[in-house]
Amino acid sequence: MLKSKTFMKKTRSGGILKIVREHYLRDDITCGCKGCDQCQQEKPVLELEPILESSLCTPPHYLLPDTNVLLHQIDILEDPIIKNLIILQTVLQEVRSRSAPVHKRVKDLLHNPDKCFYTFTNEHHRETYIEQEQGENANDRNDRAIRTATKWYNKHLKKSPSMANTQVILITNDRRNKEKAVEEGIVAYTCEEYIKSLTANPELVDRLACVTDEQNEVESGRIIFTEHLPLSKLQQGIKSGAYLQGTFRASRDNYLEATVWVHGDSAENKEIILQGLRNINRAMHEDIVAVELLDKEDWSSLSSVVLQDEGENDDIESVEEKEKMLTSAVNSAKKPSGKVVGIIKRNWRPYCGMLSKSQIKESTRHLFTPAERRIPRIRIETRQSSTLEGQRIIVAVDGWPKNSRYPNGHFVKSLGTAGDKATETEVLLLEHDVPHQPFSQTVLSFLPKMPWNITPEDMKNRIDLRHLYVCSVDPPGCTDIDDALHCRELENGTLEVGVHIADVSHFIRPGNALDQEAANRGTTVYLCDKRIDMVPELLSSNLCSLRSNVDRLAFSCIWEMDENANILKTKFTKSVINSKASLTYAEAQMRIDSPTMNDEITQSLRFLNKLAKILKKQRINNGALTLSSPEVRFHMDSETHDPIDLQTKELKETNSMVEEFMLLANISVAQKIFDEFSEYALLRKHPSPPPANYDILVKAAQSKNLEIKTDCAKALADSLDKAESQEFPYLNTLLRILATRCMMQAVYFCSGMDTDFHHYGLASPIYTHFTSPIRRYADVIVHRLLAVAVGADCTYPDLTDKHKIADICKNINFRHKMAQYSQRASVAFHTQLFFKNKGMVNEEGFILFVRKNAIVVLIPKFGLEGTVFFEEKNKKKVNIVYNDEVPFLKVENTTFHMFDKVKVKISLDASNIQHQKIRMALAEPEIPGVTSHEDNVRNTNGEPVPKKSKSED
Repeated sequence: MLKSKTFMKKTRSGGILKIVREHYLRDDITCGCKGCDQCQQEKPVLELEPILESSLCTPPHYLLPDTNVLLHQIDILEDPIIKNLIILQTVLQEVRSRSAPVHKRVKDLLHNPDKCFYTFTNEHHRETYIEQEQGENANDRNDRAIRTATKWYNKHLKKSPSMANTQVILITNDRRNKEKAVEEGIVAYTCEEYIKSLTANPELVDRLACVTDEQNEVESGRIIFTEHLPLSKLQQGIKSGAYLQGTFRASRDNYLEATVWVHGDSAENKEIILQGLRNINRAMHEDIVAVELLDKEDWSSLSSVVLQDEGENDDIESVEEKEKMLTSAVNSAKKPSGKVVGIIKRNWRPYCGMLSKSQIKESTRHLFTPAERRIPRIRIETRQSSTLEGQRIIVAVDGWPKNSRYPNGHFVKSLGTAGDKATETEVLLLEHDVPHQPFSQTVLSFLPKMPWNITPEDMKNRIDLRHLYVCSVDPPGCTDIDDALHCRELENGTLEVGVHIADVSHFIRPGNALDQEAANRGTTVYLCDKRIDMVPELLSSNLCSLRSNVDRLAFSCIWEMDENANILKTKFTKSVINSKASLTYAEAQMRIDSPTMNDEITQSLRFLNKLAKILKKQRINNGALTLSSPEVRFHMDSETHDPIDLQTKELKETNSMVEEFMLLANISVAQKIFDEFSEYALLRKHPSPPPANYDILVKAAQSKNLEIKTDCAKALADSLDKAESQEFPYLNTLLRILATRCMMQAVYFCSGMDTDFHHYGLASPIYTHFTSPIRRYADVIVHRLLAVAVGADCTYPDLTDKHKIADICKNINFRHKMAQYSQRASVAFHTQLFFKNKGMVNEEGFILFVRKNAIVVLIPKFGLEGTVFFEEKNKKKVNIVYNDEVPFLKVENTTFHMFDKVKVKISLDASNIQHQKIRMALAEPEIPGVTSHEDNVRNTNGEPVPKKSKSED
């Protein structure tokens, strides 16, 4: 059966276009029920006897939710208890247009065989399709389509004897839709009514989202906030200039202060200050908001006051008192200030944190404190407060009424006991938005079938390099080996150098589920004790990993060089290699240094090492920076997997050797893909820092009578090389660590969307990432571009769309940043575990920064950074003088400069179980009333530190 709709459309050129839309209706669309004998179906999904026990509906039944239930109650639907759902095509299409994240979660549920969720294509079924009536809006038409499909199901199931008692229940939170359904003889309940009727599963009630019917909402209590303006008015105001659109950024240190980073290129009013609850007006971190500027006389500046939300005790009156502190604490020039008038887009996500149990006995309403300090507390209802206390839990936000001090939310699930290693790892992955769920069956279905062998088809457009003495050099325990190298002398006396990179793009084809998953993940994340792969393990640790003595597909960059590392020829080709050795940096270094070893691999390594030194010298002469950041390695207990030792990583010559050839390959490939695709090459740039960034570095060097020049990268590199002290050898490392902090973040970008390609740190006019496609999605795109450029693969539309490439860059920049943050959080957590087991430890360190009331100390032995505070609650007040120009901090009669050596006592402060931290207290130099004299101090070898006798004090 065919329905068609014809209408006329005017084109841009003024012509008239006749459009005919055909809509096919069928009789053979099945109901999906296993007990149905009316439908000819191969794989029915819905169980014959649904087993949910409801006090409202005792017969066996299936659930049919409407769109709003799917959108707002997805957490309930994901619970393993909820099974046998019929999801209509109408509902799924509405969900897709309104929320992509929820749509993905629904699709995942549909693909989960344990859930028994079935999609019924009601819009193409002859008996359930309806047309929109005159005067009927799209929403009402869809509600009618949902009721029509529910009635059809109930009528259809009665025709099968085994299903005569089975009902289909409509679940809707729309009051009008429910009333009409009941009038039409349909059994319908709200989500809350139905969930509360599941007497065997009372815990599900906690997961109900708090959704109010706004039309019937009764105002109660005092109005705290002004009404948010509707989107249409906000858009008009932004267009006219009355309002400004920007990203809301909450403060970590002061819950009554925030800034809005205004969108657009105009430098004027780029950052707007918000102060006070009413001006913040229910905005949450990273929301897109509309702000209205206050009158100039009401402008303010950010205060230096630290204010934490005190929860239940923090009523509106006490908040207003604190707001007065902000205006009195203003200490600099006033800046543009404003108030939020509306929310353009919420950035809510599920939040990890802990329950702050109500003091009222038997209360079911409690406050939830998120781990992220920039998120306000959330009010939830739960009957499990005693069980959840001391647990890390996830809570979702449902809304924030204008008469509520806090947003409302609901409990989603418990992650485990706070402080437990598995729980805390899960928290840091969730809080940094690191996709870490197991790869779905859909994704895994695109992997090659095992056993895998190279076929003649694979060898097309590929050269055989299995005869070459190729080897890989990686950290110990590395299983995802991206790169391998070779170097040999040619007959004409020149050297052939090859960088061979895993051919990941051969296995991950554009647009399939495997490619989409890798694109979303963006990068592999390396935590202290685990790795979150970007691609499934079959690829990362096996088929793509360039392991020794197995044939592997590669993308090779091969140069012909003279003995001075000048490039004579460059060739890019897909290849097949057979690595002859998988070495660690230490093993490769041992081969190079050994007087007795002289095999082909060792000779190759010596050639590579010699050329790498020349390449590095050339780079440094061009102005490349050699910076420093203390990296740590944990030694884990083999049984408990807790850290038992902590030390900074030692870099060998071979680290530098591999790095030089990876850099050279990345630069060579960047130039090639830009030459071929000037508009849509994926490149990486490192912007030069603004001069003000270097102020702290220059001042620090001056305090040690050294000069740091920052006119350009070359001047900075040269002055860092000269900044050495015979008496203080570690000074140069400290200066390089500080210089690293002055740098901008390197980012991926599309060549057609930018003009500045320069990489400041490497002093290279062009750069990209090609050498790690197993762990970076940017490299996969670069491989595809290079393959098209050398005729080894075909192109596809998204590869030559600069806007699509720019979108990919935006995602991988975000994922890369989140991976860095999660890695740091993992190091911080394992450092806490280490000191928890060690107790208090005495160590020497150097002052990295001086603050108004504290010094930031670096402990080189551990690569650990911490703050020693001189003004703390419940401590004797001391005389402090801070000078920002030199800079220095004078505490009583002792003056601290940057890079001064100090001795500190390190311990774990576990007073706040959710925010445990490393605490540092000054041990030397001694300052009366300040220096720590706590007992049980140990050295890092575990031996107690002998106390000084009184005569030594």
